[in-house]
Amino acid sequence: MKHLFYLNSFLYQYKWRLLIGVIFVVAQNYFRILVPPQFRKALDLASVCLQEYRIIEDAEEKAILLRYIGINLWDYAWLVLLFAALMGLFMFFMRKTIIVVSRLIEYDLRKVVFDHYERLDASFYNRTSTGDLMSRITEDITKVRMYLGPGLLYCINLVTLFVLAITNMYYVNPTLTAYALLPLPFLSLSIYYVSSLINKRSTVIQVQLARLNSIAQEVYSGIRVVKSYGKEERFRRFFGEQTDEYKNNSMSLARVNAFFHPLMILLVSISVLLVVLIGGQEVAKGNITHGNIAEFIIYVNMLTWPFTAIGWIVSIVQQAEASQERILEFLHTDPQIISPNEDELIIQGNIKFDQVHLTYEQSGIKALEDISFEVKKGEKLGIIGRTASGKSTIASLLLRMMDPQKGNIYIDGRNIRDLNLYQLRQKIGYVPQDAFLFSDTIARNVAFGEDSVDMDRIRFITEKAAVRRDIENLPQQFETVVGERGVTLSGGQKQRIALARALIKNPEIIILDDCLSAVDTTTEQTILGYLKNALKDKTSIIITHRIYKHLEFDKVIVLDHGKIVESGSPDALIQQQGYYYEILNKQLMEEASS
Repeated sequence: MKHLFYLNSFLYQYKWRLLIGVIFVVAQNYFRILVPPQFRKALDLASVCLQEYRIIEDAEEKAILLRYIGINLWDYAWLVLLFAALMGLFMFFMRKTIIVVSRLIEYDLRKVVFDHYERLDASFYNRTSTGDLMSRITEDITKVRMYLGPGLLYCINLVTLFVLAITNMYYVNPTLTAYALLPLPFLSLSIYYVSSLINKRSTVIQVQLARLNSIAQEVYSGIRVVKSYGKEERFRRFFGEQTDEYKNNSMSLARVNAFFHPLMILLVSISVLLVVLIGGQEVAKGNITHGNIAEFIIYVNMLTWPFTAIGWIVSIVQQAEASQERILEFLHTDPQIISPNEDELIIQGNIKFDQVHLTYEQSGIKALEDISFEVKKGEKLGIIGRTASGKSTIASLLLRMMDPQKGNIYIDGRNIRDLNLYQLRQKIGYVPQDAFLFSDTIARNVAFGEDSVDMDRIRFITEKAAVRRDIENLPQQFETVVGERGVTLSGGQKQRIALARALIKNPEIIILDDCLSAVDTTTEQTILGYLKNALKDKTSIIITHRIYKHLEFDKVIVLDHGKIVESGSPDALIQQQGYYYEILNKQLMEEASS
């Protein structure tokens, strides 16, 4: 249970609720323990009175004796009903405290995991599947809650009931108590053996469940590709194979649990038989009464559920241990990119890359090599290059999604590693290649959680991004809820909404990463006409495969295999007649032919 010790801080947070819950458990079991003595007294009274009844010959005395028996039996019956009612009342409060605490800790734990997920950097998400992330914050935390709720509750209940029942049994007859508890050592050995099996198999099941979640998430996200290639049957078979493996692992665990439960019943039944056998001998010796045997049988049966529940509790604890280990694996993963301070950050927009090198750790691909350039406040830098030449990597480095292995990046003369990370990203407007929209209204996607942005500002920005007319043609206009990842919109519409989202921040630095690739020429010219004025005083980095003549770049760098092969003003690059010149000529020929 070493990984479950992490939860002790959460339990301590709700210590008073738990303490009250324990008091309710003790009170509930106290009134439960008071029931068997009432049956013993009733049976002993009935046994003694019936012996006298056989001796008495007078009919009137017999009638008086029967009335006496009836009155006393009713008194015992009412006491049993009273104790049962009080037991039920405290059981209600017991569950209302301890089970509620488990739900509160589940809520807190999910927040802790989610907050940690948000702190982790891009490298973590590059090597971790979405299904695995979802499995740990849903199924794994649910299993941990079962330990904190039912597992903890029934464990406390078992201990208190065991102590109270054994104390009463020992007080009545130590010999009979010893025989009744004789099967317990075998119970302990079986628990020790079975718990290790449950732990191993629970871990395998949770890992396979995470794999199922990953497969399902990928298929659902790429369902259009799956259908367009007619691969439904292939994925159905593959998912079926993985589901069969999960089923087989689950059945293996179920077989262990299925064996454990009858074993508990057998051991408890042996206790009952020993009580009857040894109890009969003790009655013959005059050490106990017939009522004591009935009292002991009730005690043993009273302990039947707690003892049989040991297997269930062990299963819950071991599954929670396996799940908590998986949760802690992520919680103990520290982000590589952290904010060094919380200082107020004011950005002018001067950017400098100084001999920057970057190699992706997972793949070993060298993305950038000896990259050096400088952009002054208000300048427009164009980054051009073939696919996989390292263009988008420069954008990721500026947003500090990753840090270079060598070299430094400066903003306004300060190393980017020394800047407030949160405010740095807040003050940069970024439009990625893959325009991601949330499943929310278009207005909220444009404002992106900024409640202070009014609709007039949203309408103005979307008009400049050449998407307002498209939005207003929708049935609910700006209140239209887009599908997951913006699937209900066209690629060009998503790109323009993402552009509006970046521009509405009014940032000092703006990065456009090939964000007009899905836009037609007329719309592109409209957008570029606005950007020409909007970006006048802002530092702009435009990553593109095309050359935007309307933007009038101050400087252009051409990347090839992570290196700068050309650099300078557009006119200077035309003079060199290199890659930039080749792309420009090709583009002019395409425009002329169209």
